[in-house]
Amino acid sequence: MQVLTSRISGPVLIEPAVHRDDRGFFCETYRREWHAAAGIPEREEFVQDNQSRSDRGVVRGMHFQVGAGVAKLVRCGRGRILDVVVDLRRGSPTYGEWEGFELDDVSMRLLYVPVGFAHGFCVLSEIADVAYKQTGYYDGALERGIAWDDPEIAIQWPAGIELSVSPRDGQAPRLSEIAAELPFVYSSESR
Repeated sequence: MQVLTSRISGPVLIEPAVHRDDRGFFCETYRREWHAAAGIPEREEFVQDNQSRSDRGVVRGMHFQVGAGVAKLVRCGRGRILDVVVDLRRGSPTYGEWEGFELDDVSMRLLYVPVGFAHGFCVLSEIADVAYKQTGYYDGALERGIAWDDPEIAIQWPAGIELSVSPRDGQAPRLSEIAAELPFVYSSESR
């Protein structure tokens, strides 16, 4: 397992060892003892697994959960995606900024998305299966989102792909419209 650097403090990109031979490959996609080595807080306990399948150009996001928040450990088990996070932590030097990571079924990279970040992705391959663990149960009353195309954030989604979003994601507010309601606060102790 190797930890790769990210520009924004908080998210952690993990590249596990992938053992390949003429039969295929084997890799560990989760190992709790990676937490300390990767900088993921030891207190993180994943309680729910989710999986989605999407076609090329589908954008899902940008989602987060208020209240205590939910951290995620995301991987792309089939295909290739651009996985994107936006810093929602008040007082953070990177508040409102985004960073993107390519996740695919070759590198098998995983992205840890801590509480205080919006998360979303765009499918780059013909089809993609995205699986993620999360530290809290889904609660529709706490789920929120920000506009995937918020011009103030200016996420650079892939060019040359026709993008497709759900009606709900297409109507999400801009970050500036909900900033005062966000419960997330930056701490220099959070990685």
